[in-house]
Amino acid sequence: MSRAMVPLHPQPTGRPDELRWIVPAGTLTGTGALARVPAAPAALLADGTLAAISLEATAVVTRLGPGRTWADDGPRVRTALHTALEDPAGWIVDAGAGPGADDAALYGVVVEVLAGETGDFVRSHGGGIDLVDVTDGVVTVCLRGACHGCPASWLTLHQRLERRIRQRHPALREVRDIAAPPGSPLRPGRSSRTRNG
Repeated sequence: MSRAMVPLHPQPTGRPDELRWIVPAGTLTGTGALARVPAAPAALLADGTLAAISLEATAVVTRLGPGRTWADDGPRVRTALHTALEDPAGWIVDAGAGPGADDAALYGVVVEVLAGETGDFVRSHGGGIDLVDVTDGVVTVCLRGACHGCPASWLTLHQRLERRIRQRHPALREVRDIAAPPGSPLRPGRSSRTRNG
């Protein structure tokens, strides 16, 4: 008896060589870098079609190898992912990647979210959100412009930014605003170190 094909929806990440393949919630069993990839996508890594594969809660993120294009290689990648997703247990997350690996993945997600629709919304209202730090699953930002001191900043951080980040990285613990006034629930409870990147 064959299993039903898992639906895939490609979504751009902002990088021309990368696609996020959205899958139904609960399909994947982990997030992060992979220690083992099922045979079909592993073959694409081996032949240089793909340079990298990682997992998010509801997506498989693929990056093309040098000189490859989605127009030429996208159908092969989709077919390989369909085959691999028939056995979700075949995806083994790299538990030895260390605690910083998850923060690095979270950092990348935050950068993409701020560069996308959420950041566009904030900029359209004369504000800005700068990423200050990502440590132990806590994202520290600095609201500026019209967002700094705005009564709606809580909604911006939690209903827009935090919700969008958590959709792609469920291990997010919280989002804090380093520029929030003392006593505010948005102010970090400890000093943050600046992250350059």
